[in-house]
Amino acid sequence: MTPVRTSVLPPYGAVRPGRAPGREPYPEVPASLRRPPVDLELIIPAFNEEGRLPGTLAATVAFLAARPWSSAVVVVDNNSSDATGDVVGRFPHPRVPLYAIGCGDRGKGAAVRRGLLTSTARFVGFEDADQATPIGTLDPVMALLTAGHTAVIASRQTAGARYETEQPLLRRCGGLLFRRLARRALPGVADTQCGFKFFDGPLVRASAAGCRIDGFAFDVELLARLVERGGDIVEVPVAWTDMPGSTFSARRDGLHSMADLVRLSHAR
Repeated sequence: MTPVRTSVLPPYGAVRPGRAPGREPYPEVPASLRRPPVDLELIIPAFNEEGRLPGTLAATVAFLAARPWSSAVVVVDNNSSDATGDVVGRFPHPRVPLYAIGCGDRGKGAAVRRGLLTSTARFVGFEDADQATPIGTLDPVMALLTAGHTAVIASRQTAGARYETEQPLLRRCGGLLFRRLARRALPGVADTQCGFKFFDGPLVRASAAGCRIDGFAFDVELLARLVERGGDIVEVPVAWTDMPGSTFSARRDGLHSMADLVRLSHAR
């Protein structure tokens, strides 16, 4: 685990300097869109994930139901053209609350931001729909969050991590270039793109409210804004598996993400 900056949080419910009691810093989100508070809310951004999402939801709900924290799962349908939006309805009596919400703006970053800003959970984060990161990673993640860390992210590049199944060569080469660019905006973080990240709820909502990137470089912008607000990032090593069926296009999404990183680096 690689801490970037350590900042001990006040107890949950305490008022941070400059914040009025009981107020969240995203007034643009109507109260009717915010879900009931829980200890942990897990967001799954989904674009055309009708095939992979049912297994991911089943595994995630089973895991969370066996944990002592109150929790909920939120699927953010990112303008899918398949039946992704209907998958949650196939779980009529889940042991953990399941929500399905929409996001008309295209891009994983837009979908994650929508989920974060409509959450009221003490801790909130997201996982990819493909289960590339084992859901059991949540146990050490929650231990670190409750200990006072503000961002705990899965990492394929930190000590102790390993690839169960490697990505194709083109994705690996693109990932290497992306990491080099990302370090300009966010030095000290080895892997900004593993799709398993969890946060202190109030702080990440304040950070996400100012984010503008809708694509895959959103993670870098969000983490950088969180650090600017005094947060810290801890990387947790994972055994990661490259899953078939990704909607990520190395040519289209990779080039767009790198352009976003260049703009982000110049803006800082």
